[in-house]
Amino acid sequence: MDDDFEIEGPHDHAIEHAVEQRDPLAQRIALMTAVLSTVGAIVNYASGNAQTEALVLKNQSILLQTRASDQWAYYQSKSTKSHIANGMAALATDPAVRQRFADERDLENKQRLEVQREARRLEVESQRLAHESDAKLRPHERLALSLGFLQIGIALAAITVLTRRRWLLWGAASAALVGVGAAASAFLP
Repeated sequence: MDDDFEIEGPHDHAIEHAVEQRDPLAQRIALMTAVLSTVGAIVNYASGNAQTEALVLKNQSILLQTRASDQWAYYQSKSTKSHIANGMAALATDPAVRQRFADERDLENKQRLEVQREARRLEVESQRLAHESDAKLRPHERLALSLGFLQIGIALAAITVLTRRRWLLWGAASAALVGVGAAASAFLP
């Protein structure tokens, strides 16, 4: 028996007919969905990148603030040592002992001022990094909003194809435009 023969059924005929009759609405929406998905992927990457950079800067800011706090505690200990040395110098009757405590007081005061300068420098740097982190986070918020609108546009486009309600395409296009506008505004000052 020869098996080279093929019998077409109604299903095969329907598929061939559908291939021959391309639906222009479905093709346009498929293209629109592909473009929106690509834009959405780019927006998602930019949003994640901005968020990561903001978190790194915020962590550095917190680290510097902790170091500044440590410096202020060290400053307090230097101040306490200076006061103790000053009190001991005032109570000492022997001039050599009095001079030794006065020298210790002067050394503690000198070191205390250096520690104070370092603590202030760390605080200023921490605040600068915190402001930079906040500035990096602003685009992330707009990009997240943009991504939401792009996803709404994609969903409405899919519903348009399924329901054949062309008026939904206006909603899809509007949501997509708002999404693209929000993404563009993320990079404006």
